[in-house]
Order: sequence, then C-alpha cells, then structure tokens
Amino acid sequence: MPFGLCNAPPTFERLMETVLRGLSSEACLVYLDDIIIVGRTFEEHLNNFRKVFQRLQKANLKLSPKKCRFFQKEVTYLRHVISAEGVKTDAGKIKAVVDWPRPETVHDLQSFLGLCTYYRRFVKNFSTIARPLHKLTEAK
Repeated sequence: MPFGLCNAPPTFERLMETVLRGLSSEACLVYLDDIIIVGRTFEEHLNNFRKVFQRLQKANLKLSPKKCRFFQKEVTYLRHVISAEGVKTDAGKIKAVVDWPRPETVHDLQSFLGLCTYYRRFVKNFSTIARPLHKLTEAK
C-alpha cells in the first residue's frame, strides 16, 4: 500500500488488526507496520513467531528483510525500550528531560511539563513531584 496516500496509515493499521486479531499482547504488539513478537521463553517466542508469520502469509502480506530484526533481547519501540525486564524509557529521552533549558515563561513550563508527563509512568509519585510546577501554570 503506498503510504503517501492520506488514509494509508489508518487503513493499514486496521488491516493489521484484522490479520492478527486473536493474538494477545503476550504474543505480539502492533503499531502501523511495526510488529514485535514476544515470548517469555525461546520456545514460546518461536511459537508466537510461527503464528504471526502464518497470519501474514495467509493475508499475502510481505516483509522487507532489510527492516526486520529477529530474536532481539531488547528493542526500542515507540520511544520505549522493551526487554525481559519490562518497559523503560529510552536513555536519549531521559537526556532530553535532564538537558531541557530552565523554563522562562509559563508556556516554556507547560512545554516542559508536557514532555515530563509523557514519561510519568516511569517516575514514582510523579503527580506529587510535578504538582508545584503545575500550580505555577495556573492563572492567578
């Protein structure tokens, strides 16, 4: 499908959802044309691999070998690093937060909080930590 068409990404995503329907998130994760096949053990991973490839083959979908990475212990996916230990944020994104210039205006602070809020699930007690900064953005 040519991705230059304005409706191509959502159309392709619906196709992928249809093709892989019934496979749980414990077997694979899909976002547009990215598929991550997972498994707790190598055998489970191979079994999930077969299931996904059979579905793709049945739907006559082709893969680009140049874009494939097989049997990775860690992958970066949608700005997150996924591994057997779980999901963590990409180190480059942490650096972006640490190196963010000191906000000078309310708009600057709102931008910074927007970036930080995206990663809130990785920060224990994020709302407590961010509350004083949010109060600074409130109209007086």
